[in-house]
Amino acid sequence: MRIGRPTLAAAALLLMATASVPAGSPLSRAERHSLSSDAFEPRGAAPRPPVQRPRHEPPFGAFVGSWDNYIPQIGRYAQWLGGANLQVGHTYLAGNGWADVEGEPVVLGMWSQWRLADPSRLLVLGVPMLVPNEAHVSDGEVARLLAQGGRGDFDRHFLKLARRLVALGGADTVLTLGWEMNGTTYTHRCKPDPSAWKAYWRRIVGVMRSVPGQRFRFDFAPNRGLDAIPWTKCYPGDDVVDVIGMDSYDQPAGATFDDYVREPYGLQDQVEFAAKRGKPVSYPEWGLFRNGDNPEFVQRMVDWIRTHDTAYQTVTDYCPHGFFQCSGNPRSAARFKQLMSGSKGAPAVVPTAPPAPTSPAAPASPPAPTATASPGAPAPSGTAVPSSVAATPSVAATPRPTPGPTASPSTAATPARR
Repeated sequence: MRIGRPTLAAAALLLMATASVPAGSPLSRAERHSLSSDAFEPRGAAPRPPVQRPRHEPPFGAFVGSWDNYIPQIGRYAQWLGGANLQVGHTYLAGNGWADVEGEPVVLGMWSQWRLADPSRLLVLGVPMLVPNEAHVSDGEVARLLAQGGRGDFDRHFLKLARRLVALGGADTVLTLGWEMNGTTYTHRCKPDPSAWKAYWRRIVGVMRSVPGQRFRFDFAPNRGLDAIPWTKCYPGDDVVDVIGMDSYDQPAGATFDDYVREPYGLQDQVEFAAKRGKPVSYPEWGLFRNGDNPEFVQRMVDWIRTHDTAYQTVTDYCPHGFFQCSGNPRSAARFKQLMSGSKGAPAVVPTAPPAPTSPAAPASPPAPTATASPGAPAPSGTAVPSSVAATPSVAATPRPTPGPTASPSTAATPARR
């Protein structure tokens, strides 16, 4: 996503991080043995919670690129799907420096205008928690940065982002804060210090919810399955999470969709975990990967999304994962088109502002900067937001902050992740 303008190779690396417990996983043998009792009862040992079924098509869209000039691709995608109502726009903030996390006004403004053009639309924004977010930072340094965040050293950056979103018309944006935190790709990963990670997430949510007029929803979106750490160990609490998401790609090689449903910390565990808390699920990233052109995965994933309490879904649409912008998956593209063509989407729902978390208390105003929390280059100042979103789309490969694997930023402005 708009992160670091990662190359497709980087994006591929990113997706490798979403594989469930491959050989060489950072999990120890002791950690693997402890998983069955970590958060879920063994299958069949306890009654499963009821899983709500949606009464309508869940809102859907596709990640087509993070920069503002990719917005017209959404319209082309809708035309390709026979006039389907693509209601979800998905993009990412870069994570090279704190100025990226504060949000570039022109880009945020363009995406917010796209959202405001139709009340049924939904803007989903990937927000890094730490910077630099794709720089192979050591576990020790990650733990130190998480502790800093929990103390409030970075509050001002998230406060600025929240104020910008509200001012530009993105007050009801869904934020996939610290996405794929259970993996190894990003600096904002959880495993180096889960307690500090959860405290920091709570801190960010409190700061952003303190802004008048906000109606943000926060989406806790790990990789599917067991990655570097069970994602349940990173869950920060029901009062600071609105949606329980999951990034789900067709991997590892040779696996079936039933494997993805039944694996520890897989799709079934996700929906049960959410149902116990009365929360919807989401699929911010999904698509093909290790098993090539696989229409069965597409069919089963769409069926799964449509038969669970799904807040929204966005397919990752570039090679090797997608359909519209990737000619390498003709059978899957045909199946996706058959399933989604002409979809009218879901009725508009205007979220209400959730209360700020009670612990820790969010400061009324951000603390003064400290020497250890020096922001990156200043954000663009006073940039006028164009009144039209009819930007000319680029025909080059779609940049995106690296989801999963580490992306290689270009020499141009480098947004983080995707």
